[in-house]
Amino acid sequence: MSGAGREPQEGAGDADGFQRLWTPHRMAYIKGENKPSGSAPEDGCPFCRVPALPDDEGLVVARGKAAFAVLNLYPYNSGHLLVCPYRHVADFTELEDAEAAELSSLTRDGITALRGAATPQGFNVGMNLGSVAGAGIASHLHQHIVPRWGGDTNFMPVVGRTKILPQMLQQTRELLAEHWPES
Repeated sequence: MSGAGREPQEGAGDADGFQRLWTPHRMAYIKGENKPSGSAPEDGCPFCRVPALPDDEGLVVARGKAAFAVLNLYPYNSGHLLVCPYRHVADFTELEDAEAAELSSLTRDGITALRGAATPQGFNVGMNLGSVAGAGIASHLHQHIVPRWGGDTNFMPVVGRTKILPQMLQQTRELLAEHWPES
């Protein structure tokens, strides 16, 4: 006997006593399937592509004149929103005043919508500028709005490197769109 009182697994080594969660949908993120091939908009930038899609298909929650709010396809928590300018710019200092103002306004509205839809106890709001700073898509600026609840950093992400999302993204998009403040 080995492991936690389990028999060796023929051809697979010793059992280690861990349960496995099968999350094949994460493989797209791991392989970078939706990542741009370069830094130009035509290199497959999802933040340039999404605005051309219908809202429900692109997971767009709200649209402004210079920016839009979209659900993160690979969320840290349920309701994880991204606020992006339509224009393909990499750095906050490249935004025009109207773009920066609308980015701020949509961020405020996103927090309001999340409070109405999901009653989070707090938020992480911010940008990762540059790949070295953690930006998964560094060529197109985007601001994260991550709703937080007490205890949402449970053992799953720490030990299992897995997030548990209680709702499909499409359902979350519909709920947030319903709670989005009127302009």
